[in-house]
Amino acid sequence: MAVSSASASTFCPSSRRRYVLAAAILASSMGFIDGSVVSIAMPAIRADLGASLANAQWISNAYALTLSALILTGGAAGDRFGLRLTFIAGIAFFVAASVACALAPNAALLIAFRAVQGIGAAIMVPCSLAIIAKAYPKAERGRAIGIWAAASAMTTALGPVLGGFALSVFDDSIWRAIFAINLPLGAVAVWLLAVRVPADPPGSKKALDLNGAVLAAIGFGLLAFGLTILTEGENGASPTQSVLAIVAGLAILAAFVFWESRASEPMVDLGLFANRAFSGANVSTFFLYFALSAILFYLPMLLIAGWGVSPAQTGFLFLPLSVFIALLSGIVGKLSDNIGPRLPIAVGSLIVGAAFAALGVVSLAQYHSFWVGVFPMMVVMGLGMALVVSPLSTAVMTVVEDQQTGAASGINNAVSRIAGLIAVAAMGVVTAFGYASALGDLAGKVPEFGVASETVLDAASEAARIAAGDSAFATVAFVNAGLCVLSALVALATVPSSPKRTESEE
Repeated sequence: MAVSSASASTFCPSSRRRYVLAAAILASSMGFIDGSVVSIAMPAIRADLGASLANAQWISNAYALTLSALILTGGAAGDRFGLRLTFIAGIAFFVAASVACALAPNAALLIAFRAVQGIGAAIMVPCSLAIIAKAYPKAERGRAIGIWAAASAMTTALGPVLGGFALSVFDDSIWRAIFAINLPLGAVAVWLLAVRVPADPPGSKKALDLNGAVLAAIGFGLLAFGLTILTEGENGASPTQSVLAIVAGLAILAAFVFWESRASEPMVDLGLFANRAFSGANVSTFFLYFALSAILFYLPMLLIAGWGVSPAQTGFLFLPLSVFIALLSGIVGKLSDNIGPRLPIAVGSLIVGAAFAALGVVSLAQYHSFWVGVFPMMVVMGLGMALVVSPLSTAVMTVVEDQQTGAASGINNAVSRIAGLIAVAAMGVVTAFGYASALGDLAGKVPEFGVASETVLDAASEAARIAAGDSAFATVAFVNAGLCVLSALVALATVPSSPKRTESEE
């Protein structure tokens, strides 16, 4: 009788829920692996397609832009049209764009297809967890989500290692397989959902805020474009054009805020930001994920093109982050429940900042040892992030009303992705100018940051190229270590010290 009652409480019979879980794991794995493996493959992509540093930024940012701008709309679409149907559409869209990326003949088309891929991800990513929650009754939901999280963490950890190994064994063109592998994975996920999982009834009839999504995409796109074209220096647009793009982007983002404040069904509930603790947690999220995204984008290029580290070794960069989050998030979550999220967020952010500062020192000292100089710092960083991830979610979710938790979680997710978008664009300017300044008269005569020389340089020029890369990355590392400190300070000033306290009690 109890089993029958549990089954009746969801749209999915108990015998078919495992197919929902399998499809969600496959889809989320594609989304999680995509970002990390592409960072490791970036030197190979640039070499194979002749892509500049600015092109490399957009290969990452085109995906991040559409994903960031549309992820809240993608989640709402699942509620409006039914999660199974929306999830299938998102996976199919993502896979089709992935195949197009694998076939892209040049950087410009790869950037365009990455933007399309981000649209698919914006639909797919929020549906992967939501459909589990809708398919499983509350009594079984925690275990199912735990399996999903553990499997996703494992694939996220192993993906870059396996991708790096493939990049080391084969020639540069193997980067195309990183996108092509999504075809069989996505096909299995779509088959499971279409054939093995019954349709769920549509939920909310809330209209999709497409106007807000378009304004956000254009605003953040112009902001990123304005920063990115500065990366090209003399070969790019003038500083005036960059400033105009940035100003236009900020103006459109202001229009986005105005629209959201007056829309009857906005994608972002701006009223949540009146809560000081909610705003503070999101500011901490922005600073921390800005720093994390910048380091994880530019460090692989330094190691592979500058230090000559193999992609197979570089793939291990992401392992500590995934492993520590998988192993410690539950423990840290319980700790946060007992003592409040403020201290874990602050301490974790400072640990991450210390790891990034140490990477800057290692780079400046030109201590080119991956296993002794870099990997231990990534272990420290992974430990720090494990202290932060769960408490940040706790801080966001516990300072709002129960009926607002979905919106709060979606906003925090979008903030972390927007932080990555801006980080890659802004730090590209720092990297390009730092690299050119360190090269001096050799600027323009040796390859850009993150590109190994295709011809043999004389010893002095090669040494100058490597030293300039080290210097540029050290600047990036120190700047982002400072942002981690800011993240800690904001958390200390705004996040509740007790899980029981709310803004009205402070």
